[in-house]
Amino acid sequence: MISICIKTNNKNVISYLMENISTINLDNIFFINKQFSKYNNIIVHYIGTNIPLFLDELTNVIASCIIDNYENKIIHSLLMLNYFYFDDTDLKTIESNLTYFLNSKVDNKMLPVEIYNRYDVLWNDVLRYISKNKSMILEGFIRFRTQDYISILDSLLDFTVNEFILNREYSEFVELLKIYINSKGPNTELVHLIYVNGESILLDDNKNIISLTHNNLESHYLSDISFSSNDYALNSLLSLLPRRIIIHLISPEDEFINTVKLIFSKNVSICTDCNICRTYKLLNNNSNLK
Repeated sequence: MISICIKTNNKNVISYLMENISTINLDNIFFINKQFSKYNNIIVHYIGTNIPLFLDELTNVIASCIIDNYENKIIHSLLMLNYFYFDDTDLKTIESNLTYFLNSKVDNKMLPVEIYNRYDVLWNDVLRYISKNKSMILEGFIRFRTQDYISILDSLLDFTVNEFILNREYSEFVELLKIYINSKGPNTELVHLIYVNGESILLDDNKNIISLTHNNLESHYLSDISFSSNDYALNSLLSLLPRRIIIHLISPEDEFINTVKLIFSKNVSICTDCNICRTYKLLNNNSNLK
């Protein structure tokens, strides 16, 4: 027989634990909620023989309880401790962004791997503790015995803040270029941008290739943020200031194309099936066959 007592006065947590302990698919489990001294005590008895499986199942319940009921509070505390100098609007955005990352069901290679292994780290902390102790003050355990898990949340918060700052700089950068474009008149009527395999080819309205500008006064706009190898293509567009840009997508849209669309806005149209598109699709297919 093994008995474990979980102590907490959080009513939502008590309901969560009682409900989820009841779903453990093992015979010979008995549990009760009793008020003793300062705490509500959820006492779990197991009189079966498969103690490792019982501990695994109870660990699942406790680890999930911590993530579902305490993780957002931990994040908020870390945010207020380390990033108090942001204004309230920014703090809410950062917190919302991190919550979105944590709840993401898609394996995104841009996100830190810690997002996907934080549960395992917490699970190991819980199992280690209940394997050696018969009583757990839940809030005390979270504060003093889950430092690896909290360190992961702290690292994920740092990542989210960095992403927030980069995105804000990116938005400011785009706005700066839009102001620049709007302050100038168009220098060119039409430019075709053929986008294939992450590279840009520019054609004039006579479908002649335009040499990409490598050294131009407008290049200082590209000095702080580099999007891809297409920086020179963007610099050329800023020099040409076309009234219309037709983007011929041979390859799917990515960050660079989205940036061009944001900067040049209503001047941009997308094409995927015209003579130019078909020609470059054919050239690209032939190149891939070699």
